[in-house]
Amino acid sequence: MTDPLPAPLLLAAPACALAIGAHPDDIEFGAGATLAQWADAGTDIHLLVLTDGSKGTWNTDDDLGALVRMRGEEARAAASALGNGTVHFGGFVDGELESDRATRLTVCRTIRTVRPNIVLGHDPWQRYRLHPDHRHAGWSTIDGLVAARDPHFFPGVGGKHHRPDTLLLFEADEPNYLEPIELGIDAKIAALLCHRSQWRSTMNIDPEAPDLELQRRQFADRVVQAARRAGDGEPAEAFRLLTC
Repeated sequence: MTDPLPAPLLLAAPACALAIGAHPDDIEFGAGATLAQWADAGTDIHLLVLTDGSKGTWNTDDDLGALVRMRGEEARAAASALGNGTVHFGGFVDGELESDRATRLTVCRTIRTVRPNIVLGHDPWQRYRLHPDHRHAGWSTIDGLVAARDPHFFPGVGGKHHRPDTLLLFEADEPNYLEPIELGIDAKIAALLCHRSQWRSTMNIDPEAPDLELQRRQFADRVVQAARRAGDGEPAEAFRLLTC
């Protein structure tokens, strides 16, 4: 895997894209608008959510089994909002993800099954990252991609070996590629708001507040402002681009 410099001015929408995230909603935060724009251009969109989202609550009395089911439903709704995307679930326990053989095999199998032209995932090199699941998801994405492209890694798992063209790492420590997202940012916001279980803890939205619609608009404004900062004034999602 090499790191091309300079990066291309703009990637063409691929025939198929696979985005890999540690938790439900990670992909939407990192690359939701890019995926939505590609879907609108005809790309077959797939999302691999590695963990079950079972730590995604601040309420000590919550039924975690019910939360896992809810987060799965939210992930499917969000993928639909991005453009009829298909969600694959790794099923690993939230907070306990490892960049080990089992996770690498899951990524390898999914890549060989889906056969994407572009893979997207967490940047594992991001400095000072606190959440271990994000680090392990990033390493597993890279390691699983390398395994998927070689017939002698996990022979036969998921089908014939497959080499994607490009890897895009979101939450990039040192981005070298910007995807303009003016046409996809509304779909990104809609997809994020599908994750209602995360409104309070992640999006600072109180679902029981009388000013709920104001809080939703304020969240949308924060998403837009973050995109404008990434694009130096124009809405964009920033990535580290690697060739495979």
